[in-house]
Parts: sequence; structure tokens; C-alpha cells
Amino acid sequence: MEYLPRSIPAPPVRFMDRLRAFMRAKRLAYRTEDSYCHWIRDFIRFHGMQRPECLGATQIDQWLSHLVCDRSVSVNTQKIALNAVVFLYRQFLRLDIEPLQFSRAKKGRKLPEVFSHEEATRVLSLMSGPASLAASLMYGSGLRVMEAARLRVRDLDFDRRSLIVRESKGEKWRNTLLPESLLASLKSQVEMATALYRRDLEEGFGTIYAPGRRSSSDPDSAIEWLYVFPAQNRALCPITQVVRRHHMREQQIRRAVRRAIKQAGVAKLASCHTFRHSFATNLLAAGTSIRDIQELLGHRDVSTTMIYTHVIGKHKDGAISPLDYLR
Repeated sequence: MEYLPRSIPAPPVRFMDRLRAFMRAKRLAYRTEDSYCHWIRDFIRFHGMQRPECLGATQIDQWLSHLVCDRSVSVNTQKIALNAVVFLYRQFLRLDIEPLQFSRAKKGRKLPEVFSHEEATRVLSLMSGPASLAASLMYGSGLRVMEAARLRVRDLDFDRRSLIVRESKGEKWRNTLLPESLLASLKSQVEMATALYRRDLEEGFGTIYAPGRRSSSDPDSAIEWLYVFPAQNRALCPITQVVRRHHMREQQIRRAVRRAIKQAGVAKLASCHTFRHSFATNLLAAGTSIRDIQELLGHRDVSTTMIYTHVIGKHKDGAISPLDYLR
């Protein structure tokens, strides 16, 4: 249950507890909350545990420059740290910050690693159980690993062959493809999850965590909130202090994918996210428009999706290598 918010005292007294309560009132995603708290804590420790109200732009510049020059963080990591400290001052403390002049991390363009279709199917063939089905959805529907792990029964539309992604990055909803080849396996998985839920009910542990509603105890209405990939064991929910069954951990899927990639002998720096990249590149190679792929992936800006045109060389259609002129 790694993504569920940790409990905070009511009323919160300590600085970080008050900060977390403020973030939850702003309805920030818990991963954002946890990330911001991590970097704000790092900022305070860097300056000898001084109160943030006593620090300013100069100290922020020093810390952000330290992250790049001494700790060699990436561009995106420095951006997250910057967003965290700006949120701290402008929204939580209501203090203005002078223009910042810190050393910025440099970003070079890197093309995403992708599987060929043969490589992807070979990796999937070496997996089994729920992790295999989750990985198949990452490749067949373009899901992120967290989206696959958190998939609920209500997100599957078997009649329309579509899948709704609700608990997504940035809380953006989207519709994507539901592979026909996975319908039978998904229906069996839903039946297994339902049977497990019925057994939990019989043993007195049938409540389900549902965002916005906290939990649902009505057996029939709760089924739509069931996780497609339930955890093997029940655990204590840190929000309600109720023992319930949550979803399969993302780390379980990652480990299974890593093992399969190694067994398949794929000599690429690949991971779960490689399936999502491969979903996009294979659609693009098949002639799907870049705008449609943008919607299926849930990208806010089409320029993010355009990177895949460079992966498959679509921008170089018709170009012939000089070495092939003699053939």
C-alpha cells in the first residue's frame, strides 16, 4: 500500500505535518506530496535545520546549485526540487521570493529505449501469473506500471474494447485500447479477484479503498471498485486503520519484468516503461496519427509524443544511406 497517504495528527502541530495537511487540502496527488516533502526536508537540512522563514532566494540558489554541482542530479530532479521549494514559500508560507540565479542542470536529448515486437513478445512469453498480464497491458494498452497495478474492475469496458485510466499521473483521465487477445485472460483475472473478495468478506475483511469515498462495504456496489490485480495478503490501511486487501505492488511487476528481460537475452537498458514506449512506436510505424497516439498515452503536449518519430526515423522517410547506393 505504498501510495496511500500516511496518517497525520489532528490538529497538526509539527511543521511537516502542517505542510502535509495543507497539501491535502489543496488535493495534491500523494506522490507529489511525498516528493515535495522529501525535497523540502532536504532543503532545511542543507541549511542546518534553520526555519524556512529565515531563509531566502540566496539560500535557495545555494541549495539548487549544490544539487547539480555536488550531487549531479538530473534536469527533471532539479525541476521537482525547485517546484517543491517554490510551493513551500509562495503557497504554504505566503512569502515572495526574489528572482533565482542558480546553476541549472543541462539536458541532452535522449531517445527512449524500445522493444521490437519480437523482443516484447519474447519477454512476455517468459512471464507468468498476474505480473505477465499487467506487463501485457503495458505493451498492449500503453499503461504505466502504476496504472496497471491500480487498475480496477470498473476501468475495463469489454464490450467497447476500451480501458479507462483514472488513477493516472497528474490525475488526468484517458481512454485507451483494450487488446482483444487479452479479453479472456482479463475476465478470468476479474473472476479470481471477485472470488478473493468474497473470501475476504466471509472472513470479515471485505472493505475496499475507494478514492473520494474512502471505503465501500456494500458487497454488490463494491465489486466495481475491486482491483484487477489484488495483493496476495491483506494489510493495515494507514488512512482508516482498517485491515483490507490492496493492489499488487508495482515492485513485484518491475522485478518480474527485469527477470524476463534478462532471461530473454535482450541487450537493452529496458524496464517496465519500455513497454509503453514500444506501444507508441509500433502504433506510429503502423500508420496511427501522432495526435491519436498523444490521446492514447495521455500526453498534455504533442511535442512529448513527437519524440517517437525520431525513434522510428519517420522524419527521414525516403532517405537512403550512402553505403547502399552501390547495391
